[in-house]
Amino acid sequence: MLSGTAQYALRAVVQLARGYPGAPMRADDLATAVNVPRNYLSKILHQLVRAGVLSSSRGKHGGFTLSVPPHEIAMLDVVSPFDDVGAQRSCLFGRLECSDEDPCPAHDRWRATAEQLSTFFRETTIADVLSDGTGTAP
Repeated sequence: MLSGTAQYALRAVVQLARGYPGAPMRADDLATAVNVPRNYLSKILHQLVRAGVLSSSRGKHGGFTLSVPPHEIAMLDVVSPFDDVGAQRSCLFGRLECSDEDPCPAHDRWRATAEQLSTFFRETTIADVLSDGTGTAP
């Protein structure tokens, strides 16, 4: 459902949220903590900085931090730079034109599921994920 890149982004943001509002975390340390290749994660982190989810600082004590508290970051904010899960739903059959007026065979059933999915990503925050009770990394 989510691309590997979006999943890595979520893992990194959740890891940073666990230490919020602590010191910045270096990309190397974060890559080790979430088990993602460092170079790949570095590109993901910089994309999240451009999206406003993370902040970065250079230097000896630099690294990445959340831009805002975890309760202000929707999961959609984290995955949308990589996957299109909250915007216009696409046709499961790949049709360019799929609407209530010209539906594909799965249109009505998919519409309800797609709306629930969009609502989940829009309304679930990183803080919600942290408070799921498991205490383990996703």
